[in-house]
Amino acid sequence: MQKRILFTTSLLFLLVLSQAQDQVFSQFYAAPLQLNPALTGVVEAPRITLNYRNQWTAWPSAYASYAASYDQYIHQLQSGFGLSVFSDNAGNGIFLTNRIAASYSYNLSLQENLFLRGGLEVAFEQKVLDWDRLIFLDQIDPISGYTNESGIPNPTNEERPDLLNRNYVDFSGGLLLYSNKFYAGTTLRHINSPDEGFLAGSDFGQVPILFSLHGGAEINLSDQYNNGEEPAFISPNILFAKQKDFHQLNVGAYVSFWQVFGGLWYRHTFANADAAIVLAGFRKGIVKVGYSYDFSISKLAGNTGGSHEISLVLNFQSGERFKRKKRSRQYNDCLKMFK
Repeated sequence: MQKRILFTTSLLFLLVLSQAQDQVFSQFYAAPLQLNPALTGVVEAPRITLNYRNQWTAWPSAYASYAASYDQYIHQLQSGFGLSVFSDNAGNGIFLTNRIAASYSYNLSLQENLFLRGGLEVAFEQKVLDWDRLIFLDQIDPISGYTNESGIPNPTNEERPDLLNRNYVDFSGGLLLYSNKFYAGTTLRHINSPDEGFLAGSDFGQVPILFSLHGGAEINLSDQYNNGEEPAFISPNILFAKQKDFHQLNVGAYVSFWQVFGGLWYRHTFANADAAIVLAGFRKGIVKVGYSYDFSISKLAGNTGGSHEISLVLNFQSGERFKRKKRSRQYNDCLKMFK
């Protein structure tokens, strides 16, 4: 009961003021359209990605996030087109976020093996707050709890917000520079700073701009194909995100040994060490499946239950038809971890 009360009152304070941070998946490579719209269509064939994150499992129905996307590159237009959906469920439906977005990218060849991609995204987003399911301290009776003998919630003096449902349009943009040895990208989300607040006339509702930088390199461990699979490689990488007063830094590496891959990252929020992230997965043909676990190493260590993430990528470029196309165009880059 104490955990539930603490969670719901904290959720209300953070979300009614609309200052919560955007979700950043630990497996950011498997949610490319969530990371940077310039990553739209980094494979020539159709690509489908599915993501699920269950955060802080020791808390009662804390956070569950879902994402899905479809994207494809059209070689004749040097452009990528994508469609993505995202849903975040906090407190078992107390606070819901739903988002659908369309993205576009254009690929520009600067010189041999050096490319620049620009991406744009337009999204429709909805925020819903189920006020009647919140529990406040003044509702708690020492004997009967937060309900009376009939099971009806006790009254509260907290004032219901003017709005419990907000809808708005959101714009984002990104750039990606890459070669066969390195990549570097930047993203600006919520460029138009939409208002998602539930309090009418309040200045607290504007969504802060999310600025992120991500980059990495690729070191081949083998030049040979194994049963048609990509050569083994290691990709050290970094992800930095800033949204108002919140900062996050992920540093680690992704390793692929043909059909098996894994990774290890350290996440720091600048205010404190946050988590160690461990990844394991496999790929076979067009299918790529990954599982990661966040070990909390902050002051909450031992109390959160950690966070689980599962990703599924269907990359049709791994089919024989597109492999032949890829080799015929001598296509080579360091974005294999995103494919």
